[in-house]
Amino acid sequence: MSKPIVAIVGRPNVGKSTLFNVLAGDNISIVKDTPGVTRDRIYADVEWLNHKFTLVDTGGIEPESKDIILSQMRDQAQIAIDTANVIIFITDVRQGLVDADAKVADMLRRSRKPVVLVVNKVDNFDRQMMDVYEFYNLGIGEPHAISASGKLGIGDMLDEVTGYFDPEMENEEESEIPRIAIVGKPNVGKSSLVNKLLGSNRVIVSDIAGTTRDAIDTTIMHNGNEYIFIDTAGLRKKNKIKEELERYSIIRTVSAVERADVVVLLIDATEGVTEQDAKIAGIAHERGKGMIIAVNKWDALEKDDKTIYRFTEKVRNTLAYMPYAELLFISAKTGQRLPKLFETIDMVLQYQNLRVQTGVLNEILTEAMAMQQPPSDRGKRLKIYYMTQVSVKPPTFVIFVNDKELMHFSYVRYLENKIRESFGFRGTPLKFIIRERKEKEQ
Repeated sequence: MSKPIVAIVGRPNVGKSTLFNVLAGDNISIVKDTPGVTRDRIYADVEWLNHKFTLVDTGGIEPESKDIILSQMRDQAQIAIDTANVIIFITDVRQGLVDADAKVADMLRRSRKPVVLVVNKVDNFDRQMMDVYEFYNLGIGEPHAISASGKLGIGDMLDEVTGYFDPEMENEEESEIPRIAIVGKPNVGKSSLVNKLLGSNRVIVSDIAGTTRDAIDTTIMHNGNEYIFIDTAGLRKKNKIKEELERYSIIRTVSAVERADVVVLLIDATEGVTEQDAKIAGIAHERGKGMIIAVNKWDALEKDDKTIYRFTEKVRNTLAYMPYAELLFISAKTGQRLPKLFETIDMVLQYQNLRVQTGVLNEILTEAMAMQQPPSDRGKRLKIYYMTQVSVKPPTFVIFVNDKELMHFSYVRYLENKIRESFGFRGTPLKFIIRERKEKEQ
């Protein structure tokens, strides 16, 4: 199921980040202990009533001059138009309607995307309503009065936002055809890879409209199996500001990863693994996707008998939080090891969907506890009653214990390693949920 994407657009200082933080609440998607994952929160998972969506903050740089503000806002609006299913356009009742708002409203109106117009900083609905109505002049529908900092009017606004969601998208049946997102920094060879895979498989390219104008879904046949490749290439922005460009590509990556089963992170062998690679990998890791790291342009590297080991070590250290990721060395240009890419995708898909019986899991658990006693604290020892698998994609396990506080992260990691020793689960993260049961409930 792919979640709708909602983007926030607006001038500097109208309260974009405040609104973002209020909506994201505690379920901010950035995991604190994942190294290399972006610090500035660009996106978060939000739930409202029965709707789940990904919220994206397109803001970023706070420019000095008016002209730069307008061009920045146009860029942000364009990102939102390209990637979002619904756009929240936020304005400020205290500053009133300004020229930049009107220009951006024109762009949004022409895009034919659903736009929810929000007027922020309304602390007194009775007194300030006349000022709110002024925003009808933007011609993009009814203005919704809110106070992000006072948390007023948020529910009505969310009802409006979720009202635009396409029920088919939210209830999209899992298609049988696996979706593979090719992600990575600009110019790492994403398009050449897809083209090479296409070439060697000679299939009609069907352009299924992706969520973005230029992420094209391509169906590829290999050995009688169909795959949909989501290509995030095609950053056509000639943007001077590197930070914006990076933000743009990360937002695009989030929307591709959201729809994928398996993510192939392409790394440039000539550059080595970079911080942005780690950020992109972190997005897939948090979303529990199958993960393959493909080192491209391997043919372009001068090699000796140690090169592959050194490179592997470097990748494993930088992406230490995903030791499960499969690693391949390929060349999109020469086609080196591309058949192996399909084999690896098939294997990862199998593990993403693997279910382990409860009986077998508990045998592993008993054995693991015998080999290494569960931790104790101030005389109280952790008791683990049993463990069961509750879902796949990613495989998710619930562990029932007497006291959640005693379940150290390191012991969960130990149990995860034991499960992997028995079943492999290569290329997929595993998720563990710890539940407490009091002794008397036994």
